[in-house]
Amino acid sequence: MTALLSDITITKLPAAPQRATRERPLVLVAEDDEDTRFLFRTFAEMSGCEVVEAADGEEAVRLAESARPDLVLIDGSLPRLDGLAATRRIRELGGARVRVIFVSGHCDPEFRRAAREAGCDEFVEKPLDFRLFGGSLERHLRAASAGHQFREGRLAP
Repeated sequence: MTALLSDITITKLPAAPQRATRERPLVLVAEDDEDTRFLFRTFAEMSGCEVVEAADGEEAVRLAESARPDLVLIDGSLPRLDGLAATRRIRELGGARVRVIFVSGHCDPEFRRAAREAGCDEFVEKPLDFRLFGGSLERHLRAASAGHQFREGRLAP
């Protein structure tokens, strides 16, 4: 079932309490396709989030370390460093508690297993089912907001 973006209701989430440097959750969108990046950014902004964007895996790792997002939406087929390798590096940097939603058109069981082993919290198939994707986004933002997962400096362990 495919839904139009205009048919989706997304609930704005409250700001994460006691966040020293920002009032709203921060989402890192790592996607090389500009149109898909726009779609992910729109979903996150409609949910009341701030957004930073990366067009390749290396940039995603740099932004994860410097911006300390609450949630990462990462494509599997990024240039320069694929989504699996980028997720592993984010985890190695101490991002064990950041929520990661892996989005890919490669949906076979082996690839899904590889995404989980890399440290992804959820695997979302392309093409997107907007209702399911919106629910996933809300669920992970709530978990991230409840976790108070970031401290000053590097990503919290």
